[in-house]
Amino acid sequence: MNPTELVALSATALSTAIHARSVSCREVMQAYLAQIARFNPQVNALVSLQDPERLLAEADRHDEALRRGESMGWMHGFPQAPKDLAATAGIPTTMGFRALAQHVPPHDAWVVERMRRAGAIFVGKSNTPEFGLGSHTYNGVFGATRNAWDPARSAGGSSGGAAAALALRMLPVADGSDMMGSLRNPAGWQHIYGMRPSMGLVPHGPADELFFQQLGTEGPMGRTPQDVAMLLSVQAGPDPRAPLSQNGDPARFAAPLARDFAGTRIGWLGDYGGRLPMEAGVLSLCQASLRHFEDIGCTVEDARPDFDMERLWRTWLTLRSFLVAGRLRPVYADARQRALLKPEAIWEIEQGRHLDAQAVYRATCDRSAWYGALGRLFERCDYLVLPSAQVFPFDVDIAWPKEVGGRAMDTYHRWMEVVIGGTLAGLPVIAVPAGFNAEGLPMGLQIMGRPRADLEVLQIADAWHRAVPFADRRPPMLDAHGMHTGGSKDPA
Repeated sequence: MNPTELVALSATALSTAIHARSVSCREVMQAYLAQIARFNPQVNALVSLQDPERLLAEADRHDEALRRGESMGWMHGFPQAPKDLAATAGIPTTMGFRALAQHVPPHDAWVVERMRRAGAIFVGKSNTPEFGLGSHTYNGVFGATRNAWDPARSAGGSSGGAAAALALRMLPVADGSDMMGSLRNPAGWQHIYGMRPSMGLVPHGPADELFFQQLGTEGPMGRTPQDVAMLLSVQAGPDPRAPLSQNGDPARFAAPLARDFAGTRIGWLGDYGGRLPMEAGVLSLCQASLRHFEDIGCTVEDARPDFDMERLWRTWLTLRSFLVAGRLRPVYADARQRALLKPEAIWEIEQGRHLDAQAVYRATCDRSAWYGALGRLFERCDYLVLPSAQVFPFDVDIAWPKEVGGRAMDTYHRWMEVVIGGTLAGLPVIAVPAGFNAEGLPMGLQIMGRPRADLEVLQIADAWHRAVPFADRRPPMLDAHGMHTGGSKDPA
């Protein structure tokens, strides 16, 4: 198998090939290092890259283990690059913040620990915005990550580096995290799959606060839903160190996803009845793609939550700034570090510093009411669907869109309001490709499932993947380099 064929394999097929010893871990590492050398300079997706000779030596040790009949797990020999927000022992973890440019953690984050234990070899980190704030991946340490489909555009964020690396076959799968669409927006903008799991399914830590912080979660990204499910089988599962982690055997995500969806009811949330401004073409593209649900036997109807959406936005502002201000208080308190923060981070912290306890309590009550409103929708719908973003990928050189659909954006993240519903409800949501606009820019759909229905969400994403005609479409950059072999619909 030549290197081009190797990196074109789905992650599921790659794991099978490695364990069958039809390809060595050294060959896999060589192929992916070549791919990184070819494409990373054009998009700046992967950072803190490690010494190739050391990585090849580690791949050799993985090969020796297989020769002895010893496999570490599904990711045995996989080149991986944890998101630069996740602590990774021995590799700089900067969080995109200049004061942490030389920070090398002595330990792994729990999600990184699980991937390492499953056999992953860490080639570096994936780029992220400063402290993960904002859905556009740029920072003062490494600069901006560019979109795999058009390097003049944003890759999204905060898992933008992971998404661009996946789209260009520089990684077989990727981890990310999601507070305000950070696994969903970049996936939709790179024509891949990104899943925000149910609250508590993937244990988060170590962290100072383990009980209240339930807006952000780590999760999987991949080029196929089966790959996403397989990575989730590694990431998920209870951990006694995480008091709110879910019980349940994560092996259920490793089973085949195919199932019948005849009669399944899809509720189309769209722009919440005109509530959300959309760039021209986003809503029409997503609406046109809904016919693919009908192709797999579903029915589609309009759905509208019985909830004041401005109330939901105020809930979001309160809880997010409360958590961000709490987490970044030590940075803000240090005048030298505060001077290095981007303006959006300072704004977020200062919003949180002026909150009172009653405002936070009221926001948690409103969040609970939103969960109840979605529960009532799920009495007549099996899944809820809406766009993964309100705009197509924008100019990489701007910080954030100041206007969408003729409406001014009053915060740095208002243009991503479409993602907060799934976050605040703690529900499983996956971003799937919805197609392309006339400029060839990708857009995605969010598919939201009932509470703890993560497997069902993956199953309908798999049916979608098999039904849509554009699943195998590749970034022009790959075709320009003659990488025509293989596709995302690898049956393995």
